[in-house]
Amino acid sequence: MYAFAYHQPTSLKDAVSLLAGEDAKLVAGGHTLIPTMKQRLAAPGTLIDLGKVPDLVGIERSPRSITIGAMTTHGAVADSADVKEAIPALAELAALIGDPAVRHRGTIGGSVANNDPAADYPAACLALGATISTNKRKLSSEEFFTGLFETALEEGEIVTGVSFPIPHKAAYEKFRNPASRYALVGVFVAKRPSDIRVTVTGSGSNGVFRWTEAEEALGKRFAAKSLEGMSPSASGLNSDIHADADYRAHLIGVMARRAVQKAADR
Repeated sequence: MYAFAYHQPTSLKDAVSLLAGEDAKLVAGGHTLIPTMKQRLAAPGTLIDLGKVPDLVGIERSPRSITIGAMTTHGAVADSADVKEAIPALAELAALIGDPAVRHRGTIGGSVANNDPAADYPAACLALGATISTNKRKLSSEEFFTGLFETALEEGEIVTGVSFPIPHKAAYEKFRNPASRYALVGVFVAKRPSDIRVTVTGSGSNGVFRWTEAEEALGKRFAAKSLEGMSPSASGLNSDIHADADYRAHLIGVMARRAVQKAADR
């Protein structure tokens, strides 16, 4: 490591003020930034730890939505009685992230702000039609996620929370890398009041995406059999040492059918 300034603000206002400084980076759970710094692939002069900002932690339920503060950990989401009752698929997704050490340190805000192409929460956000709130504005998921490790966040903007509309039915299925537990393929299916969404993480060369052909098929009949024999085109899917594009395309079809069956059985 190397020398850098370290701050632990106790209010969002103070965090925003510190972020205006030169070469400053935010730290949430730290699972991406800290390893990157250890490898000397990043060298920010100032770190701003959001762990002491109380307004960024918590889970609130309303009749139509679940709102989760940005610094709420994956473990808290997985264990929340409100989340389990309102959107059980979201609690199950959180429980599949990493291992206990990761789940009790990593945060939902850090995950969506980093937008790792193999992360789980972007699939839930896009499928459920979540709204991402910042200190400046509110963004739909479609607006927020813009590409690999890229979001619509601007300079001085901090994610403060994520609001998930409660669906009629939803489920998430994930084929995990056995070492990292990141998604080789993750599929989130949501039957919402207005539509049906099928979103895929871990596979797209441009990050999380909607599988529209599957959505159209499920719109006619919400059943796993509606997706029998279907898989997306391998064009535009990732190929790496873990799985090539054709294999990922096959897995997307398998995970989607499993997710639909799980959702239908709820």
